[in-house]
Amino acid sequence: MSDDLVDAVAATREGPSSRPPIAVVPLKGLPLVAVILAFVVVSVVANWKWGLVFCHVVGGGLWTGIDLFVGFVIGPILGRLSIPARAEFSAKFMPAMVIIMPTVVTMTLATGFQVARLLGNLSTTSPNHAWLIVSFCVVGVMAVVALGILEPANIAVLFEMNRSVPNGARIQRLMNRFIYTAGITGLMQIATLVIMTRVASR
Repeated sequence: MSDDLVDAVAATREGPSSRPPIAVVPLKGLPLVAVILAFVVVSVVANWKWGLVFCHVVGGGLWTGIDLFVGFVIGPILGRLSIPARAEFSAKFMPAMVIIMPTVVTMTLATGFQVARLLGNLSTTSPNHAWLIVSFCVVGVMAVVALGILEPANIAVLFEMNRSVPNGARIQRLMNRFIYTAGITGLMQIATLVIMTRVASR
């Protein structure tokens, strides 16, 4: 199976059209990332309530939706694809995730803390304080998983696919790690939905 994966990876780069190497970071998306992060910084520095809530809700919604979709829809489908199809899909999908996930995670966490502070939920007297602490723990673990496990595995796959002789076994292990970890974060996002809706309803 590893040899098949090597051949499939080579096909994504060296087909009849002599495709260029896979872009690890899609440069066209960086200006949009810069605008989003600038908006986050302005909202945090100015304590702009609408901007903070907007960034937190949009970022949290995207993070939750992406994790659930990747974990419970993309992951199982990817696991059942043939090796060539899996390699072709990863060559298109994973570069986008390299810039999407760090942006969404940063957007959600930075503004979420500020929103909690402005609403007084960080105070020990707040009825939402305990729920918020649990939320911090769950989201903190998800952030570590997303940035410390998923993202490095994602980038490592892309670098390996760009090598002249890709290591098929290594790519397969990294892709499996990506699929399984995405499923775990998807489950944790369900817990986050329960906590956040509980906080919002109090």
